[in-house]
Amino acid sequence: MKIAAPKELLKDENRVALTPSSAVELMKLGHECIIQSGAGEAARYDDGAYKAVGVKVLKSASALWKEADVIIKVRAPEEEEMKRFRTGQLLVSFIWPAQSKKALEDYKTSGVTAIAMDMVPRIS
Repeated sequence: MKIAAPKELLKDENRVALTPSSAVELMKLGHECIIQSGAGEAARYDDGAYKAVGVKVLKSASALWKEADVIIKVRAPEEEEMKRFRTGQLLVSFIWPAQSKKALEDYKTSGVTAIAMDMVPRIS
């Protein structure tokens, strides 16, 4: 499976959904990891850190979305990102489904399966 993390679009969002170390763990499971160039910079991971562990770095968001089976994000997709989904893709992100009825309908219409990380139980 190709798991891809685009650059977060929300201003002042410093987190990234894929770190070099999390990519290593996913690749051990047989997945290919892809990141958009510059996506990790605000979290202090440059493109070289991703390349060093075998992550494919793509310059454009559109190329990343076309290639990905799974899109991983910190924030829910912005309106412009919703247009990039294709039927059968999987989204893993904080999407706040109880407050995001329109987004849920958009995922359904687009044929996208969404996993809301904010709804996944945590074991302490």
